[in-house]
Amino acid sequence: MTEYAPTVPEAAALRAEWCPISRSLDAVSHRSAFLVLREAFYGTTRFDDFAARAGVSEQIAAARLRSLVAEGLLERRPYQEPGQRTRYEYHLTESGREFYPVIAAMFLWSSRWRGPAVAQIQHRDCGARVRVTLECERGHHDLTADEIEVSSPRQRTGPAPQS
Repeated sequence: MTEYAPTVPEAAALRAEWCPISRSLDAVSHRSAFLVLREAFYGTTRFDDFAARAGVSEQIAAARLRSLVAEGLLERRPYQEPGQRTRYEYHLTESGREFYPVIAAMFLWSSRWRGPAVAQIQHRDCGARVRVTLECERGHHDLTADEIEVSSPRQRTGPAPQS
């Protein structure tokens, strides 16, 4: 098996803070941030539930929720139980919902390479297992790392886009 070596043109080898992967990690740079996001995808909305279900202290849960709100992955919405003070629920934003393929890919990767999972991801309508794949905007499916290259937005390989 050939070892994967990404193709990165020198012109695109920018400083780390301009790298999309680095910027993504800036948004969710802690293990606990991934666990809080996982719980948001599972439907958790209330602070106490995030802390308990993610298995983190309330202090860590509060810090991660603040960070994920600041990064735009979650939003706070007020709610009030009768006779209680106003509290906040946390809901995924559009940006947060678009992060789901990352969480799903981690779930599937771990299930395959780190030991069997106690659950699986399946399509609610038909029950089939879900998989995460890469495809290009021209419809080529199931791309592998060997078929992908990193390029500058101004530097395209292959034929020009068709209008």
